Amino acid sequence: MAIAMAAHPHIFPIKILPDDIDFMGHVNNARYLGWVQDAVLSHWHKLAPAEAIAAHAWVALKHEITYRKPAFLEDEVIANVVLESVQGARAFYETVVKRGEEVLAEIKSSWCFIDRETLRPARIGQDVAAYFFPPEITA
Repeated sequence: MAIAMAAHPHIFPIKILPDDIDFMGHVNNARYLGWVQDAVLSHWHKLAPAEAIAAHAWVALKHEITYRKPAFLEDEVIANVVLESVQGARAFYETVVKRGEEVLAEIKSSWCFIDRETLRPARIGQDVAAYFFPPEITA
């Protein structure tokens, strides 16, 4: 069963380093992969309880990146991370990398929730999902 609701967004500040810059003078496209991994894992560590973090980890399954505009060394950049849904052991994220209001890149990614002890996929239960999705408000 898939769980899809409006999730708590997570803002992750990105520090551009001189090593991120390629021969063309802007951030190398490959660096965005590191940013999205850091941002998603930061989201997990911010919202999940310590016992869930100790017992589980995430493994990236797929990243689909659409590059819109280049980023440069002095830019102030953030990643806006939203967990769109969870299904079984998988989580589906959308991350938007922005400089101010300008969208630099949009990333759709899927992740597998694993048991740290067995290193096997683990179902994302309602108890874990509840940390990321606010309770529905009924009128």
